[in-house]
Amino acid sequence: MTSALFIIDVQNDFTEGGALGVEGGSAVAAGIASLLAEHPDRYDYVFASRDWHDGDNDNGGHFAVAPDFVDSWPEHCVAGTVGAEYHPALDPSAVDVHVRKGQGKPAYSIFEGVTDEGETVPAALDRLGITDVDVAGIATDYCVLASALDTLESGRTVRVLTDLVAGVAAESSAAALVTLDAAGAEIVEAGG
Repeated sequence: MTSALFIIDVQNDFTEGGALGVEGGSAVAAGIASLLAEHPDRYDYVFASRDWHDGDNDNGGHFAVAPDFVDSWPEHCVAGTVGAEYHPALDPSAVDVHVRKGQGKPAYSIFEGVTDEGETVPAALDRLGITDVDVAGIATDYCVLASALDTLESGRTVRVLTDLVAGVAAESSAAALVTLDAAGAEIVEAGG
């Protein structure tokens, strides 16, 4: 068994005060940082994804002046801006594999991104022999959901760490966890 932690989109624009700030986002960043500091050997690998959108186009309709907050959003996580950077609580040196997604197009799942070296996430998982993945981050009802579902679909064991995720809305976040449970993910707290 080779394990990985997926840290999904723990970025300034998705935490309080950001362009699409999610309530509880900063607490998730701090909680993930504590988990990694207190248990440095818990995971064989740590992956972290970031939205990394183009600043000179609408990213395939992902950005909109009048967003519907379902398929289109206000401008966020533009490559090279403070909003696209990891939340300051998260130490980038704790991350083994950095993944950028949404470069010129909508992207919710970590599987839609590429590593800093240009490798796809499925290829990196296969190369590293990763069989078990814990998922944490933002937002439960969008990118965490999509990333965990794609990980399950790839044939890996998935646990979603409920105390280390934050969602856009309570109802859709609860529904996302029900969907993930039904799909075969284990829904647990980080201590579990």
